[in-house]
Amino acid sequence: MRDGRIRGQLLKGTTPLLILSVLRDGELYGYEIAQRIREKSGGAFNPGEGSLYPALHSLESEGALQAKWGESDKGPRRRYYQITPAGQKLLAAHEAEWATFTAGMIGVTEPSHD
Repeated sequence: MRDGRIRGQLLKGTTPLLILSVLRDGELYGYEIAQRIREKSGGAFNPGEGSLYPALHSLESEGALQAKWGESDKGPRRRYYQITPAGQKLLAAHEAEWATFTAGMIGVTEPSHD
């Protein structure tokens, strides 16, 4: 981990959880989703287009997200995403899985005090 950012493979596996988490607060378009993830992670996560958009499309095809085109004050129309009830359930499952994963990692990586 250089410069405080998480390596690509680890970020790739957590991108759906990150997307669903920021969309819990309301509808956003792609750039806003990436920006919100960066802000909320203190810059540790910086999803690029190559990981963000495939994950958005996959979540949409799974029924976890709904997307619609909307007008923009500046520039072209944008595709806005919002979490669906199925997405809320998926988010809860991802959060439970992440809690188990982090607890296990902490258990393994913390020094033993034997």
